[in-house]
Order: sequence, then structure tokens, then C-alpha cells
Amino acid sequence: MTPSNAPMVMAPAEATGSQSAVLSCSVAGITTLQKRADFLLAARARRQGTSSFLLQGRQRRDTESATGIRVGYTCSKKVGNAVKRNHAKRRLREAARLVIPDAGLDGWDYVLIGKSGDTSARDFQLLLKDLRYALRKVHGDTNKGQTR
Repeated sequence: MTPSNAPMVMAPAEATGSQSAVLSCSVAGITTLQKRADFLLAARARRQGTSSFLLQGRQRRDTESATGIRVGYTCSKKVGNAVKRNHAKRRLREAARLVIPDAGLDGWDYVLIGKSGDTSARDFQLLLKDLRYALRKVHGDTNKGQTR
């Protein structure tokens, strides 16, 4: 086949028009939350607000089969139209890619929730600083004994 008549392959989210895309993180040990039940469990766990987003975090139980660090991203329609929501999620995804491998803990689920205007407008270095701060607060006393 020549490139002009090659079939167009679409990702499942694009083909169905769904807003939830299957995303993978290129960093080893980090996967993306995809199931609503995982987001709901994180919503009932610890949370820490910052100037640019809200972080929810929970330590998974030993009975759960998932391994490594899992991260989810969400932005409500309060953030703006689809373009603005996607921009905010891309910024959150990149911040998580840079910070969570070092500051996140194995066996934890994190959900980053974008804020209206703040997530897109905040300086990226401050966004990274906010994420480091929120992770320290969410972990609380759980990481004090693990630094030895």
C-alpha cells in the first residue's frame, strides 16, 4: 500500500468518541489509572490541595493485585472546554512523569485533579514544586521509616 491509501488507524478513545483515553507512562513502574473504581477509592483517601491542582493519594491494600505506582488525571468541565481540559491534563501528566518516580511511593495510587485556570496558567516549575509538596503531605508519616 502506498501512504496515500493506507488505512487510518485510530486509538479506541478516538474511534468511540470517549473522553477516557488509555494512556501509558514511559517511566518504568508507573501506570495510568483507568477504572472508575480506582478513582473512587482514591477520592475517599488522603488529599492535599495546592495552588494549581488537587492531589488524592492512597496506599493500596496488600490484597490488591496491582503493583508499582499508578497515577490518574482528571479535569471537570469547570476547567473549561475540551481544549483547556486537555491542556491542563497534559501539564499534570508531564509534571507527574518528572516528579513521581522520585517522590512517589511504590504501592500507591495518585489522582491529580486540575483546577479552573490555575493548572494551565501556573508556571511549570511552580507546578512541579506544588506536586512535590502535595506528595510529602499525602504521604505523611508513611515514608519516615523508609529512608534508611
